[in-house]
Amino acid sequence: RIAMAACISFGFIATMLASASTLSLSYAAPAAPAGASLRHARPAAAPPLMETKADLEALAKDLNPAVGFWDPLALSDYSFWGTSQEATIGFLREAEIKHGRIAMAGFVG
Repeated sequence: RIAMAACISFGFIATMLASASTLSLSYAAPAAPAGASLRHARPAAAPPLMETKADLEALAKDLNPAVGFWDPLALSDYSFWGTSQEATIGFLREAEIKHGRIAMAGFVG
């Protein structure tokens, strides 16, 4: 019985793998007709908005008037690696988002 079940499950897996590979090989990305222009292409993205310390203070006051702007280590005053203060604020925001996502993934397991 066990050998028969293993053969059936192996046959099922082999069939699924064969059909999956066939489907992936049969897919072709849509191509533009010959002579088509790119006039309908999306415009280039706007450059990222760099925030200053004043922008952070205003945002903090709008989001939580009870606490306001709280930066006990004064990290918003620094410029890391010879960059501007705005670039440092952007780096710190990205780092906070990245570490928060890693912490959430670690909590879930």
